[in-house]
Amino acid sequence: MSLSLNQWTTRRWSLAEAVDGCARHGLEAIGLWREKVAEQGLARSAKLVREAGLRVSSLCRGGFLTTGGEAFAAALADNRRAVDEAAELGAACLVLVVGGLPGVRPGEPLPAGFGRDLAGARGRVAEALAELAPYAGERGVKLALEPLHPLYCPDRAVISTLGQALDLSLPYPEEQVGVVVDTFHVWWDPRLFEDVARAGSRIASYQVCDYLHPLPADVLLGRGMMGDGVIDFRPITRAVLDAGYTGDVEVEIFNADVWAADPDEVLATMRARYAELVLP
Repeated sequence: MSLSLNQWTTRRWSLAEAVDGCARHGLEAIGLWREKVAEQGLARSAKLVREAGLRVSSLCRGGFLTTGGEAFAAALADNRRAVDEAAELGAACLVLVVGGLPGVRPGEPLPAGFGRDLAGARGRVAEALAELAPYAGERGVKLALEPLHPLYCPDRAVISTLGQALDLSLPYPEEQVGVVVDTFHVWWDPRLFEDVARAGSRIASYQVCDYLHPLPADVLLGRGMMGDGVIDFRPITRAVLDAGYTGDVEVEIFNADVWAADPDEVLATMRARYAELVLP
């Protein structure tokens, strides 16, 4: 395994600055976000990464597939565009955050008339995969289903466990659909090690950061630098390795203090904590 910077960890860096930072700090891979790619331009982004000799460990993100009607069709169209972008960038996978309850927008108060049909929302994710998996496969892109911690079930992801994500992936070839193991989201799961072993070569991405306690008021920003929270990383890393994962380890942190810090200092700390706490 080698270390990868998910560029949201150094959010105030542009894509060009993040690529340069990875090269200066001796990293071999970078996880990209579609917003940052769009700012730079798709072709230019691909060229910058390629010329720096970096791998694209993931592209974030597709998903938000739980709506119905015209919104569902629009979501499918956007996800096809994301697949095309991942193909152009040579990304190891396209991460899918599947979406929450219909009508509930991330981080906003509950609107009138929002949907409470959790089973139906999960069914629409399965329906969307039937459309998107063959499209991704034809373009050499692996879709990576990311289960999110249950506290994000209402507004971000109705898939909360690695086992749920894995079960959704199984009807498709592993080249088309895999799963993400993100320590922030799955560390608490009593079936984690069993499901990591069951996932095996379907593990498309391994992402690490810590789970802060107490969480901040904006729970989206509760992801911390490794060692600043409650997660014991080494057993999870060992389980992922034993399952056969040989990809990059991507550090993805949403945290206001990390974003405000000097990005070069963040990368230096990230490298040190990775060696000290994450590697088995």
